[in-house]
Amino acid sequence: MGKIKQTSTNYENKSRLLKNCITMYAISLIEGRWVLSICCFLSEGKMRFSELRRAIPEITERMLTLQLRKMEANKLVKRTVYAEVPPRVEYELTDIGHELTPILEQLDQWGQRHKEWYDGTEDANELIAGR
Repeated sequence: MGKIKQTSTNYENKSRLLKNCITMYAISLIEGRWVLSICCFLSEGKMRFSELRRAIPEITERMLTLQLRKMEANKLVKRTVYAEVPPRVEYELTDIGHELTPILEQLDQWGQRHKEWYDGTEDANELIAGR
């Protein structure tokens, strides 16, 4: 997850797009390989780091940490640390994060319809490639 140089044209273009298109701003908050997966699991309730790690076995500990920090900075996730030995940390969606749940459910339904349609096409690879 590298940072874009603030002096680059790419940075300028992205900044303008995020400022002028609220949909792109929203997508920037949930983009990436893991954020939506994490949201799906947290939509069911609070989870500890180790529970999330087991729920998403493909993600590394470092990437999960980075994604949770990004989500916390974007106010999608709340992190609660309990003063216990050993320390206990729980993650949960914030109120604004919970607002994603119906959107994720709609996306799930759309994905199912698309998959059924896609699996039924003869030249599916050509359709995806845009030929």
